[in-house]
Amino acid sequence: MSSKQIDILIERYPQLDVCKKDIIETFNILKECYENNGKLLIAGNGGSAADAEHIVGELMKGFKSSRKLKECEIEKLISVNNEMGELLGDNLQGVLPAIALDGHMSLTTAYMNDCEPLLCFAQQVFGYGNKNDVFLGISTSGNSKNILYAATVAKAKGMKVIGLTGKKESKLSDIADICINVPQTETYMIQEMHLPVYHCLCLMLEESFFEV
Repeated sequence: MSSKQIDILIERYPQLDVCKKDIIETFNILKECYENNGKLLIAGNGGSAADAEHIVGELMKGFKSSRKLKECEIEKLISVNNEMGELLGDNLQGVLPAIALDGHMSLTTAYMNDCEPLLCFAQQVFGYGNKNDVFLGISTSGNSKNILYAATVAKAKGMKVIGLTGKKESKLSDIADICINVPQTETYMIQEMHLPVYHCLCLMLEESFFEV
């Protein structure tokens, strides 16, 4: 693993040096997940839901890299339809599969109306999650009940659980395999620290799987 992105992160945000070891361990968990054809499931509330969507945007398409398809992938597309295959081959980008659990409106509203609203994320982890997948719970307090329920289901399914929280120890810290506790206690300040952390992780993953 190159330390380049970690070094840049700490240079720009020296206060995150206390998180360095946990960020590296988180990267290793995610790298192993993708090496084993797994995917990342992400959940958060409010601003953390926006962060979940943001992470998906960085992983499911090129971040700094154009992530050009391999020749064998392009050939398969062209074998199905020459004209469309060429266009697809020129424009599709390599992906690191990730799903934000806040965005499935029909499913979530139906589940919240018919069942227990706080288990909405847990229901999706139960449906989408597999052994090689990872669940990332983003919670500034680390005690959001819907995140904790989802994390519990993830652990029961044999998934790794990552927490992204604030400075204080929390229930999510206890459940997670690794928890990145950024050194802030105010909600908005915690969120401000979360963004450079997950940008760093996304850059590290992109460098591992694609030419940059």
